[in-house]
Order: sequence, then structure tokens, then C-alpha cells
Amino acid sequence: MTKSNRFNHLKSNTLTKTTAASSAPVQAKPTALLRSLKQMGWNGFFQQQLITESLNYAYVARVSAHHRSQYQLLTESGETSLAIHQAMPEMTVGDWVLLDEQHNFVSLLERSALFSRKAAGSKVEQQLIAANLDWVFIVSSLNDDFNVNRIERYLALVNEAKVTPVIVLTKVDLCDDLSPFIESLRELDANLLIETVNGLDSESAKALSNYCSEGKTVAFIGSSGVGKSTLVNAMLGDTSQLTSAIRQDDSKGRHTTTSRSLHITANGGLLLDTPGMRELQLADCEGGLHETFADLVQYAQQCKFIDCQHEQEPGCAVQTAIEAGLLTERRLQSFQKLMREQALNGASIAEKRAKGKSLSKMYKRVQGNSRANKRG
Repeated sequence: MTKSNRFNHLKSNTLTKTTAASSAPVQAKPTALLRSLKQMGWNGFFQQQLITESLNYAYVARVSAHHRSQYQLLTESGETSLAIHQAMPEMTVGDWVLLDEQHNFVSLLERSALFSRKAAGSKVEQQLIAANLDWVFIVSSLNDDFNVNRIERYLALVNEAKVTPVIVLTKVDLCDDLSPFIESLRELDANLLIETVNGLDSESAKALSNYCSEGKTVAFIGSSGVGKSTLVNAMLGDTSQLTSAIRQDDSKGRHTTTSRSLHITANGGLLLDTPGMRELQLADCEGGLHETFADLVQYAQQCKFIDCQHEQEPGCAVQTAIEAGLLTERRLQSFQKLMREQALNGASIAEKRAKGKSLSKMYKRVQGNSRANKRG
């Protein structure tokens, strides 16, 4: 485990007093379906960290929800909460943490997978989405919302996190012909896992339950109004997630889920619903893009020139493949656009972090000089 992911228990008197005042421990509330760490997704990857690292902790917990001022946690004893403090590392739903006997934060365990994106809008920062997942359902409805370019973005994000994606096409009851949608997805990857469901039909949604067996964590991602919350309700057998209708004029949805949260199913799996994403900007996910566009990358490696731009250069294997009908011009344009976007966003975020570190060092230097002058 890297040192950046390890935070020793807060020991300074000032910080301890601040934490005690702002984060009065909430005793764990019993949760009927919780039985063991294994059911909560614990596995050998995390157990090994406890064996190899010497950490003074009392128990293990998993982040089940992220609110403005606190994290909601799942433990073997039930639910508890942890107030957010500036000395903690940034965490997200799905993370595993260690706590002491007073329910104070000790350490964040290394993640097996991490989903992130550039924050929406003009913010130059990374936004964590979820951690430690086994499957990701990329949900799209079989109406005007269906967009291959957007699905490629989601696939790049999922592949970068090294988690297996499953394309879930919803509202199958409203679609007369599935074949055009399936063919579009098969052009992206012939081996893509694809499920078609009607979220309002519990029998139809059962196909997704096979992925959510005991100890497995599944996340739903997709635009607003595609039926994510309806599917969560169907798989949980209740109406814990509110749903709302889409706009009929353009098939656009309204935001129903406003925060990420884990839900425990009767068979021991965990579901993570996420707010609908109108905007999904990529950053630092070149590896995920290469995997998502593996066919195109393979042709590009056969080009005559290493720096081939795949336009009019002689010996361009990509253009040859397009002319032969093995690739589409749309796919090439999508790949080039996303590569530029992730590189630009990644550089902007790295630059902001570097400036932040420089400012921090300067503040410490000024404070140090001020204390030295007072003593002198």
C-alpha cells in the first residue's frame, strides 16, 4: 500500500479536540441484512493489507454514502457515520476504512478499483465516483437517449478502472426492434456483455441479479432518466430509490438520485446507484481509451509512420481499414476527440495540483520565517 493512502491516527491534541467536537461518534445502528465483511465485499486484496501493514485499529468499515459533512459507513455491527475532516484523505462510496475504538478515522485502505472523472463544468479538479467495484452497469434506454459516443465515454472510464462493464439497455417494452441497437454496440466490441431489461418487470430484471451475488458490488452509471433507480428498486424489491418520468419531447430525464449510495440486496450483493450524468469529461484515462478502442489501436500500430495522424499519410493502416469497412470514420473521430480531451483535462488537473503544492510550501516557509523572527 502506498504511503499516500495511509493516514495514521490523528494524535495532536488540537486536532483531537477539533475532531471530538465536530464528529461526536454515532453508535452503529443494526442492519438486518448485514452478516459479515465478506457480504460487504471484503476479499483477499484488502485482507492482505491488514497482514502486511502494522496499523492500530479496532474495526473495519465500508463507505456506503457520501454527504456534505459526513460519510455513512457499513460495519459488521450495523451502520455508523464519520464526520468529514480536512486531515482525512478524499474518500468515496465503496472505500474501505479502518476506525479506532472511539469510531475515529485511522486509515484508508488501498483500492482495487477507482472511478473518477473531471468535475462537471469549468472546475479544474478530479471528482471521485466510486471505489472497489466488481461490475459496472452502463445503463442506456432504448429511445432517443441511446448514444454510442456517450457509451464509449463510459466504457473508457470503466476500462481505466479495470472493472468489467455490462451494457444494460432499458425500456425494452417500448422498443419494436432491438437489432439496430445491438449491432451498434457490437461494432464497439464483439465481446461486450449486453443485457436488455424492462425495469418495471421484476422477472425481466432478474437477469441482472446474477451479477450481484454475495460479496459482489455493482454500480449503475448512465444519464438521467434511463431507468437506473427503477432497476435498483426492482433488484432490491422495494421503492427505496424514487423515480420520475422523462420528458416526452426529447427523451431526456430528470435527476432522481442526488447522491451515491450503496444498497444491500437480499442475496448479499451490493448495488451502487449514481446521479445521472449530463456531462462526463475524461481525464488521465489513456489506458482505458486504448482498451475501449482496441481494434483501432491495433490498426494504428500497423501504420507506416509512428506519428501517423490517420488522415492522408501514406501507409495508414487505419484509413485502409475504414475504406475496407472494418472501421468507421465516426469511431476514429470519437477516439481522437476523447484522446485530446483526456490529455488536456489531465494536464490541467496536474497543473492545479502542482500550484497547490507550491503554495502550500510557500505558506509553510513564510510561517517558519515568521516564527524564527519572533524568537530572534
